[in-house]
Amino acid sequence: MHTHQLFSICQGDCIFYKSSYYLAYVNINVRKMILTTFIIIGALSVIYYLIGIYNETYWKKRGIKFYSKNKVFGPMGEFVTSSRALFEIFNDVYKMYPDEPVVAVGNFLTPALYVKDVTNVNHVLNVDFNSFSHRGFDINEGDLLADNVVFMNGNRWKLMRQNMTPLFTSTKLKSMYYILDRSALDFVEYLKMRPELLQKDTFKTVSTFCCAAIGASVFGIENESVFDSPFLAMANKAFAPTFRINFLVAVASMNQKLFKLLRVKLFKDHEEFFIGAIRQVIRKRQSENVKKHDFADLCVGLINKGALKDHDTGLEIQATEEILAAQAFFFFVAGVEPSATALYGLLVELGRNPEPLKRLHEEIDNAFEKYDKMTYDTITEMEYLDMVFNEALRMYPPIGNLIRQCIKDTVLPSGNIKVESGTKIFTPLYEIHRDPKIYPDPDVFNPERFSRENAKNINSNAFIPFGEGKRLCIGVRYATLQVKSGLVHLLRHFTVKTHIGKGGIKYQKQNIQVRPTNIDVQIIPRDSRKNK
Repeated sequence: MHTHQLFSICQGDCIFYKSSYYLAYVNINVRKMILTTFIIIGALSVIYYLIGIYNETYWKKRGIKFYSKNKVFGPMGEFVTSSRALFEIFNDVYKMYPDEPVVAVGNFLTPALYVKDVTNVNHVLNVDFNSFSHRGFDINEGDLLADNVVFMNGNRWKLMRQNMTPLFTSTKLKSMYYILDRSALDFVEYLKMRPELLQKDTFKTVSTFCCAAIGASVFGIENESVFDSPFLAMANKAFAPTFRINFLVAVASMNQKLFKLLRVKLFKDHEEFFIGAIRQVIRKRQSENVKKHDFADLCVGLINKGALKDHDTGLEIQATEEILAAQAFFFFVAGVEPSATALYGLLVELGRNPEPLKRLHEEIDNAFEKYDKMTYDTITEMEYLDMVFNEALRMYPPIGNLIRQCIKDTVLPSGNIKVESGTKIFTPLYEIHRDPKIYPDPDVFNPERFSRENAKNINSNAFIPFGEGKRLCIGVRYATLQVKSGLVHLLRHFTVKTHIGKGGIKYQKQNIQVRPTNIDVQIIPRDSRKNK
């Protein structure tokens, strides 16, 4: 055998042994990785199991029924992993325990109660407000637009709300009604010039009106085309039901420490646009030195004042453009989405119930014939309009549920249930509004429920479309006026017909809102002789 042949054989053997050694090394490491993975999965499974047992035991010791479908993450966990709205999941729990005043639910490591009984709900939201004043959500430092009256807690919330409330008094609303009325008239003309909008995307169409109306009446924003406002895109995007938003809301609800650790800023993407826009509005108003009785006026007054002060506690909040923009952001986003949901719900039910639609058309036509134009006093005096509005809100409240957090030990009266500080509270809205024990035939649109005579028999604690108590939506009266104004002018010139997809009404996956989907509301021009 030649030397070079021997060398080749030896070299080949060496390569073979090296390869075999390498493969053996790789196999050992793969086995280690697989073993480590199984150990981690096993450990997590044990932890998950133990947390579930702890959550269930915590409430069983207190004599409270526990929703065991998801012992660790509860309805919030189901919401993140399913395609359903959060209120739909809670509605299942509501029906599952018909005779329980409360039901305990999993919420990771935070005790959580789903408060079902109407008396207890009122106790949480209204009567014992001092024990449940916390929104159940704390924003992270530096989330500028989230530092608003919705997410604030404690004395900061109280001070800010006191300074924002004057914007929504009856006097203020009456003085700005002409702007709402003009926005509604412009909306009608907008639809007449764009017949393609009459057949599809009705929710988007009514959102356009709400955006234009609140932009004009609260912020004094008047563009050449108020119905093509960049603010609408921003408002839609801010609370779009993306996986990220749904997941973060769930994390914030279940574990505030983890939410803080993640340092999430919910609305950072909108800061540059919105703060810049509000800064321009404020400075323009300062230079014009004109009073319009809107939010911009309020901002100028607070800036001139220097600081918001609570004389009882000594707390001060500097009226910076950033914090005023945060309040404006809330007013704007909350003024578009819930108002559009309410208006859309009205159109959905009127479009599938010819008799109430006919009666409302008659009331609107008679009001115009009597007064020639719509005024604040006229629209607030329209009785059937109010009945229809309330019944639609009963069926489609803008928000499906509310979250609170107990901040001191207390007791719920119905069932004498002790609640410890730190407990997260979920309260139903949609579920109460659709409870057949409270509202017979709850899925039937029946405005007569809210006639002056019948309304006396309704438990006021069982009709809470905008919440209740001191944290009641600050803009509820504005939203009511905006929706009614838009509806009156729309139905003066158009009628509606609703088309529902197969399987009945379905809802968009939302963590807070009640948004019907798989529905088309057709907007149809009325006989021109009736609306001259």
